[in-house]
Amino acid sequence: MAAGKGTRMKSALPKVLHKLAGRSLLQHVLQSAAGLGADGIVVITGHGAEQVEASAHAANLRFVRQMPQLGTGHAVLQAVPVLHDFGTTLILNGDVPLIEPATARALIASCGGTQLALLTIALDDPSGYGRVLRGDPAGRDATEGGRVQGIVEHKDATPMQRQIREVYTGVMAAPTASLKRWLAALKNDNTQGEYYLTDVVAMAVAEGMPVTATLAPSDTEVLGVNSPVQLADLERRYQRARAAALMEAGVRLADPARFDVRGELQCGADVEIDVNCIFEGRVELGDGVRIGANCMVRNAVIGRGAVIHPFTHIDGEALGASVGAGALVGPFARLRPGAVLAEDVHIGNFVEVKNASLGRGAKANHLAYIGDASVGERVNFGAGSIVANYDGANKHRTVIGADVHVGSNCVLVAPLTLGDGATIGGGSTIAKDAPAGQLTVARARQVTLAGWKRPVKKK
Repeated sequence: MAAGKGTRMKSALPKVLHKLAGRSLLQHVLQSAAGLGADGIVVITGHGAEQVEASAHAANLRFVRQMPQLGTGHAVLQAVPVLHDFGTTLILNGDVPLIEPATARALIASCGGTQLALLTIALDDPSGYGRVLRGDPAGRDATEGGRVQGIVEHKDATPMQRQIREVYTGVMAAPTASLKRWLAALKNDNTQGEYYLTDVVAMAVAEGMPVTATLAPSDTEVLGVNSPVQLADLERRYQRARAAALMEAGVRLADPARFDVRGELQCGADVEIDVNCIFEGRVELGDGVRIGANCMVRNAVIGRGAVIHPFTHIDGEALGASVGAGALVGPFARLRPGAVLAEDVHIGNFVEVKNASLGRGAKANHLAYIGDASVGERVNFGAGSIVANYDGANKHRTVIGADVHVGSNCVLVAPLTLGDGATIGGGSTIAKDAPAGQLTVARARQVTLAGWKRPVKKK
């Protein structure tokens, strides 16, 4: 279900599209659902339907719309025309993002196509949740293991019922044929004037169908997001769990509370990560990699033994970026899409590399830009030097051979080739190919004007 507006988010963005760990809340749920082997996934949209539907991705995905939004039961009723008349229907919520596939599978197994299965949890503060009524319809014997008799929404609960700590998480599995029948019989005679999905529990009990309640393994799996505060809390829970898993695998995190993964992070042995680092997209860190403080790494592969010094920004975007074994990058360096560094390359402070490859042992230690270029082995690229790759309309490529030395403050105007072993004199603007093994200089002759005096202001 992904039709709600999310008023308490106080945002124009539909609630289910707010991001947790780099993915929308809804996409987290779809990812869990995709691993269950279902015949199909149906997303019920409403508020911001077009935006939600454009952002959702999964195999065998269909959409139905709930317009207007008249409650959870009314929402699921919109999906009835596209559901089979047999099997099991699992109902998930687009704003409950961290449900684990294993938990969902256990609930489906509990249903077995013959029972109504509810996912519940006991909370110290159950405010806002529907209470699970056991023992009798008044809710007595609620925590003593009595049979499930129904669910009462918080707003409709009596003071006694509000003392119940066991709550319904919003996740259920039901025999599809029975669910269709119950949905058709729902009524909206409650304080909200809405059609509650939870009313199907009492219908199942009335028919004599067993209702099972399975406790969720942790509250993190079933916590919903209704406000920025709740979103931030769930983000930290998620990141702390990711940090714990990495540390259990041997990764050294300087401070697990200051660490964020917003995608997939794979780490080899003896990886060290300092504070305030962010990993997005797909990132691979080889054995012995060290990541300094305050780095951002997105869609990149970093080879064994490489060191990424503090405040480095690596963003491979769609093309990706790669750093070879033993390379040194940063501090304050930037690698953009298509940056490919071979083994033992040095990229220093305030150096930017984009759509360029640097051969083994090449160095650009400070204040340089290398874009749309192929740089050979052992090249030394001087401070303040740049590759001028853009003519205002098109990008052009520069080829720099092995063992080239580019002096400080040079401009290499592409398209251009520098032969192996060439030396470019400092301060040169090179617009023609430079031959191998020779010194090429392109700058004005130095002149001193005798008797020249600096201008002074007129009084």
